[in-house]
Amino acid sequence: MASLDREGTVLMAYGDYQIELYLGALGGNLPQHPFTYAELEADALAALPPELRTYVAGGSGTESTQRANATAFDRWALVPRMLRASAERDLSVGLFGTTVPSPLMMAPVGVLGLVTPDQHGDVHGAEVSAATGVPFIGSTLMSDPLEDVAAARGDAPLWFQLYTPKNRELAASLVSRAEKAGYDAIVITLDTWVPGWRPRDLASGNFPQLRGKALANYTSDPVFAEMTGPDPDLGTTVMTWVGTFGNPLSWEDLAWLRSLTDLPLVLKGICHPDDARRALDSGVDGIYVSNHGGRQANGGGAAIDWLPGVVEAVRTHPTRSEAPVVFDSGVRTGADVVKALALGATTVAVGRPYVYGLALGGVPGATHVLRSLQAETDLIMAVDGYPRRSDLTPDALVRVP
Repeated sequence: MASLDREGTVLMAYGDYQIELYLGALGGNLPQHPFTYAELEADALAALPPELRTYVAGGSGTESTQRANATAFDRWALVPRMLRASAERDLSVGLFGTTVPSPLMMAPVGVLGLVTPDQHGDVHGAEVSAATGVPFIGSTLMSDPLEDVAAARGDAPLWFQLYTPKNRELAASLVSRAEKAGYDAIVITLDTWVPGWRPRDLASGNFPQLRGKALANYTSDPVFAEMTGPDPDLGTTVMTWVGTFGNPLSWEDLAWLRSLTDLPLVLKGICHPDDARRALDSGVDGIYVSNHGGRQANGGGAAIDWLPGVVEAVRTHPTRSEAPVVFDSGVRTGADVVKALALGATTVAVGRPYVYGLALGGVPGATHVLRSLQAETDLIMAVDGYPRRSDLTPDALVRVP
């Protein structure tokens, strides 16, 4: 359900999803998918094949950073404000000139294609985006070519995340393909030029790409085909990928990356204010605060703790103060979304929750997860007296013991 306010803004009643569920139950149709993250994770991991369980659920080292990402939200409390109730809420945000109706995004996940039985999870992720309006960020590590994923996108913005290869011609080809396919922005991941120390994966010997998985964007690329030669066997394909994956980018590389496309360029993995300032000085269009969900480096603390400093650096930048700030890592509930927004995030990306939904119930399962997050976000804003996205400011939060 949607309506227009006096300024013509589309107001989505996301909280009405609970009415839909209650009415369905009256007709004997109980919800088919879980509502709590703990149940969702347990059920999804039980449904996944063993070789994917550790890869999707695991983190780096002792996984303390992964745990901290999720629990750090509990240190913030949203202060309820009364007599500010509104029957309609405006959760919309602006992204590079486009208004999206809710502040959620789907974070890039490199093994998304593998979590559905048909091995087309990336395409299904785009289908979930079409069903919910939540923008999808497709990973370089797809199981289908990026063009096939773009064809399923719907009307929501679609971004392409680049693991920058060492071969510059290959990097340029991937970016060019994404631009031609209709992607709306390029996200450069900075913290995965070398795999992190992941004990769960090491113990199971599981590294999907070394088994030839999730490499469709490479095997479909003309530059990569020149690198492998005609009709390569699996070993040649994998070792060629190993030889070019993992470019240790430096600040000097930003000018080259900027030259590859006119699309907005977003840097993912920024956690320090100085890095945010320098990135904007270098012509970057957006900042993505993330510690890769705790999968890459242990001991780095919770990403939400670094968000306020980065937001301050962006909002006080002399020329790019309006640059969007995307946030992910540890987001599990609508309350987490609200808190990240209040701390200054423009949009909040979720990873494991929608992946588990897709693994457990396909497109309907992931759609349920995202609609549930939208509904909880909307209802918290309704009950606590924050009817518009713009009402969520740092003053709405207090630190708690």
